[in-house]
Amino acid sequence: MADDTMRYGRCFCGDVRYRVIGEPIWVSHCHCESCRRATSAAFASFAGFERGRFEIIAGDPAIHRSSPGVERRFCRRCGSQLTYEGARWPTETHILLCSLEDPGEFTPTAHVHTDEQLPWVHLADGLPRRAG
Repeated sequence: MADDTMRYGRCFCGDVRYRVIGEPIWVSHCHCESCRRATSAAFASFAGFERGRFEIIAGDPAIHRSSPGVERRFCRRCGSQLTYEGARWPTETHILLCSLEDPGEFTPTAHVHTDEQLPWVHLADGLPRRAG
């Protein structure tokens, strides 16, 4: 039986809103330089969903092609980054976890790109760590 649980998210100002259906494929923290710069944070927390289960329901986000094969969507008004889509994962949309209305509903299960982690970030959460 398919999970039709609908969850909603939005940018900071509320101009862009989205809906995602079902459970994420994965949830993790990314430490790569690109994600850090895109979010201006020490790391970014994402949930990966099947692309066809994600839909923008209000607003018209801007798209930044941050590297070959990568598109990041963000609000034109407030600048909040909302999604990441990459050729490496052609069937997935990765949403920034904290753009969800209830980001506490999902718990990250790993850290990725830890080879790019900032030297002053020390996390003792016991989650698996992957360099790439």
